[in-house]
Amino acid sequence: MKVEVKKVDALKREMKFEIPRERVSKAMDAVYIEIGKHAKVKGFRPGKVPRHILVSSHGRLAEDETIKKIIPEAYHEGIDQHQLNPVDMPEITDVNLKDGVLTFTATLDVRPQVEIAKYKGIEVTRKKSEVTDEEVQKTLEFFKKGRGDEVVVIDDAFAKGMGFPSLEEFKTALKRQLGFDKDRNNRMDVENQIVENLLKNAKLIVPQSLVKRQLHYRLNEALRHLKTQGLSEEKLKEKEEELRKQLDPLVEREVKIYLILEEIAKLENISTADNNESLGSKVMEFLFKEAAWKDS
Repeated sequence: MKVEVKKVDALKREMKFEIPRERVSKAMDAVYIEIGKHAKVKGFRPGKVPRHILVSSHGRLAEDETIKKIIPEAYHEGIDQHQLNPVDMPEITDVNLKDGVLTFTATLDVRPQVEIAKYKGIEVTRKKSEVTDEEVQKTLEFFKKGRGDEVVVIDDAFAKGMGFPSLEEFKTALKRQLGFDKDRNNRMDVENQIVENLLKNAKLIVPQSLVKRQLHYRLNEALRHLKTQGLSEEKLKEKEEELRKQLDPLVEREVKIYLILEEIAKLENISTADNNESLGSKVMEFLFKEAAWKDS
């Protein structure tokens, strides 16, 4: 097998493959054996159809299946041989099977080098999670406003209408819920501080193949959501370009963060082999523990 690797840019590589006739022939023999087991040809029992008959009736299928079989095998051998570390699936083009020789081109992005100046001891400010009586009262006022022009008195009867035995128990439950909400928001705030610091202190080139794939996924999700709201196909097409412009910088940022967290995982030997938690979540937990906390 011949493999030529061309460096297109900092991350993109173009690999040209040439698979010799002997290997193609051997793979095709195996494919014809499988086809012959199930092929239904008049006058022959399955498994007893002569090869030349199979060639005339299933030749195109055999070629397609041989190509499907060889390309992934050859590709993985090629990246191992040239010690390439792809960041995503390759784009396969120029597939040609001629005179028994198979040629094709694989274009891929290699994993970028990620340099992180500092990721331990990141300074973060933690806001207070205590809930004041004033905040509880403001929330109760919000409930009152939600009833419109109706005159509402916040008392035991109101609390019972909300499913609580008394106003005091309603306030206690409300205070607890507001505390949970504050904790969650404060955690997200600290996480954002860590992420901003990582982005500021990391150097890497973002692979556009990953950005393209993630953008495609996010765009389809957004369009699917809009479709459930009853938007016509015409309106969806108008919205698509607008969404693409909005999502593009966000997706590039997401991919960058993912690669940084992945690099930290590698440096700290963090894996998800033992549980279902995502790698990003595990790395973030590590960064939380290693952060330098300050109270606001």
